[in-house]
Amino acid sequence: MLTRLFREHHLELVRMALLIVGDKPTAEDVVQDVFTAMHDRLDRLHEHHAMLPYARTAVINRCRTVLRRRKLASRLHQHHEPPVWSAESAAMLGEDCREVFEALRSLPRRRREVLVLRYYLNLSDAEIAEVMGVSGGTVKSTMSRALTALAKKLEDS
Repeated sequence: MLTRLFREHHLELVRMALLIVGDKPTAEDVVQDVFTAMHDRLDRLHEHHAMLPYARTAVINRCRTVLRRRKLASRLHQHHEPPVWSAESAAMLGEDCREVFEALRSLPRRRREVLVLRYYLNLSDAEIAEVMGVSGGTVKSTMSRALTALAKKLEDS
């Protein structure tokens, strides 16, 4: 089933990825990663007629991840002068970080994990779902609840 999908739609998926990411090697990597992930999850992909829409969605999501990482990498490679910190501003920043970490630690485990995987490891929803062994929808709803809870805890502190 997956082999047939690959044979019949590989080129279409690479072209779609190419239009999004802009270069053929990356587009091919994206599509290959999607098919590898689909193969690894074959037991979870119950509705075989929905495999093509699933593959298209997965390719788009992986392309978005590639673009986000490129954007982040370009920002990290820009050369900036290091900020000049006063003792007071350094202390205030340290206090802010401490409050965020305390609020994060007070969240339930699953919510804390979702936030850490997203904002500290920069993983996509699909990657988080894979790491946690849950669906993408669960990741999104947990992320929303986690951000709301974190904001409330930070407001209260």
